[in-house]
Formats: sequence, structure tokens, C-alpha cells
Amino acid sequence: MKTLAKLPVTIVTGFLGSGKTTLLRHMLDNAQGRRIAVIVNEFGELGIDGEILKQCAIGCTEEEASGRVYELANGCLCCTVQEEFFPVMRELVARRGDLDHILIETSGLALPKPLVQAFQWPEIRSACTVDAVITVVDSPAVAAGTFAAFPDQVDAQRKLDPNLDHESPLHELFADQLSSADLVILNKTDLISPEDLAKVRLEVAEELPPAVKVIEASSGRLPLDVLLGLGAGSEEHIDGRHSHHDHHHDGDDDHDDHDHDAFDSISIELPQADESLLLDALTQLVVKHGILRVKGFAAIPNKPMRLLIQGVGTRFDKHFDRKWGADEARTTRLVLIGQELDAAQLEAQLRAALSV
Repeated sequence: MKTLAKLPVTIVTGFLGSGKTTLLRHMLDNAQGRRIAVIVNEFGELGIDGEILKQCAIGCTEEEASGRVYELANGCLCCTVQEEFFPVMRELVARRGDLDHILIETSGLALPKPLVQAFQWPEIRSACTVDAVITVVDSPAVAAGTFAAFPDQVDAQRKLDPNLDHESPLHELFADQLSSADLVILNKTDLISPEDLAKVRLEVAEELPPAVKVIEASSGRLPLDVLLGLGAGSEEHIDGRHSHHDHHHDGDDDHDDHDHDAFDSISIELPQADESLLLDALTQLVVKHGILRVKGFAAIPNKPMRLLIQGVGTRFDKHFDRKWGADEARTTRLVLIGQELDAAQLEAQLRAALSV
């Protein structure tokens, strides 16, 4: 019997809004015949990113695409890995003769090291190897000293902790994402000056092992030969990578002290809404409540297509992605991510602004 080669896995990590989903979309759109399974670690109740990825032109039917996208809900991978990740990987291992590669997009609040360590488990290690950990960096945010977009929203994430070695938990998380990287992508380089980019390179280099390559991109549009087939075998050396977050787990199975515990993810469903009114209302909500991320779909009156909305801070990207199905309810569904959010209050304020 022919022995199957280990299935390569690429882990993509980075903060909210850094461009992880755009990078994965580019990789799927340019798969060049590769049979790729995708695991999307959602921070929220709706599979928003999964829906985006399912629409990529990867040469398979919608039914097949749905079978290849695995969405892990309810938190970060370092918290849910034993409960959700292992069964998903077991299923993919059983199908590895039909697959060429696995892509995993972590939550923007997740740490990559515990996920890579999961590939040391015998049942996974015998069948899979981590081809590389790719960390996507929001270059303008690093240049501004915030590490993630929009300082006002980032400030809401910070928690005072006398045990932290850095000036903020966010800086620690940034350093830990870099410390596990086999490849770093400085994204959105077209939005900053050459001088600022040089400073970002220096700051990133301080957190990296010497052998890690750093490349630049504007929207994650990089050749797949640069992104796949790195053969890093990250699970073999991940234990030697220093992580500021390690001490939170040493000898303690209680994860209640995670820096990212304080984040709320709430789901809101609304009727059809005027596009400009909805975006204005969301912008006001972001400013008033320090909302970090908005993701979802909107039903716009007299429009046959669904409006996809993705917001980081007060910056919103939107486009009509597909037609509503004949039997599909034309409703607006949104996920709001932030700290100490009151779902009922936010929904009431949105409805009042939209007069619905």
C-alpha cells in the first residue's frame, strides 16, 4: 500500500483588519488546481469570513466549496483547539488523499503557538506538517505605534497587568504572533511612506528569529510559490520559540486570564435598511462604543444583491457580492466585536437611527 505524504498546512495569523482574509482569498483564487481545505477561526456567531471564502473561484461547485470550508466559532483557537480543532483535523486527515493543502486563518485575537503545538499530537503529526506560519502585519498601524488599526478602538483592548513585559497587552500579542512566524508579510505598504516602512521593518525584525523572511505586499497579492511549499516543519521547533503569553498557561488549565477574554462578539439582525443610513449609524456606533470590528451582510431596498460590509474602526469596505436567493429572507445580519458591548442597547440605537 502506498504511504501518503504528510499534508502541508499553512497557518495565517495577524490582527483584525491586517488583511488575512484578503490573503486567503487571493491564495484560493490562484490555487492553480491545488485542492485546498480552509479552516476559518471565526470570532463571532456568524460565519462571515467563511461566506466570503466560499465565493472564491476555486473550481468547485458551491456544495463542494461548503464542504471544504471549516469555520471554528466561539473564540480563539488556543481556547477551543481541543474541543473543535481536533475533530475537524481528524476529518481532514481521513480525506487527505483528496487534498493538497490546508489553510488555517486564526482569529485576530488568537495566538499561533498553541495551534502549532497541536500538530505535535501523534494522530495529527503522523498525517500533517505545518508548512509555515504566515504573520500578516498592518504596516500603517505599526508605523503609528498602535499595531492594529485605529488607536481609539485599540485603547479599549488594553488591560493593566503588572506582569506584562511590554507597554501594552496588544504589543505582547503582536510580538507573540511574530515570534511564531516562518514568513512575515508587511501588508498595506502602499499606504505608508518609505521612511515609515523602514521603521516598521526594524521594529518587526526585533521580534523575529534571524532566519525568518520578511516580504512586502499591498493587498496580499503575492505569488503562491512564495506562500506555499516553504517546508518549515514548524511543529518541530515551535517549543523553542519564545512567547510572552506562555506563562499564562504554565501549570494552569484555567484560561480565564487570557488578555483577549474581555472581547464581546454580538450578533444583530435587522430588516432592510438604506445603505447610507446604515453606514452612518454604524460609524456613530463605532465612535460611541469603541467597536473594533463590524462584519456582515445588509439587505438594501430595491437592490437585488446582498451588500457585504466589513469595517475596522470607522473604515468600512462594502460591495454587492451576490444576488439574494429566491427563498432567502432579505434581512441584515451584523457581527460587532468590541469590549463590554451591550447587545440590546446597540440594537436599539441602530434601529432608532434607521427608524425600523
